[in-house]
Amino acid sequence: QVQLVESGGGLVQPGGSLRLSCTASGFALDYYVIGWFRQAPGKEREAVSCIRTTDDNTYYGDSVKGRFTISRDNAKNTAYLQMNSLKPEDTAVYYCAFSYSTLSAMTSMSAPLFSDWGQGTQVTVSP
Repeated sequence: QVQLVESGGGLVQPGGSLRLSCTASGFALDYYVIGWFRQAPGKEREAVSCIRTTDDNTYYGDSVKGRFTISRDNAKNTAYLQMNSLKPEDTAVYYCAFSYSTLSAMTSMSAPLFSDWGQGTQVTVSP
């Protein structure tokens, strides 16, 4: 079973930046997709961004395009989500997620395609 350890959440003012990290361990194959979903109170879970290890192809949800950037450090088995120009509507619990479905997970980034999840980290954007 894959273990995902997240860090980097916190409180930031609108327009500010945060960087989330997610370190994976226990995976059996080197080819996978890793990324983040988020869920705000009373709202459905939303796909944020993911990256594929085979070619570093990326996916971004429409609400974060141009503001968030996902990257990874292969040597550290860690993915990063750099979040800039943060808005109050970005406030949510952010969950790191892992998938071996390297084709379908990149096409739609649908939550059921991700088999393993982190514990979640709170991001709050407020004056």
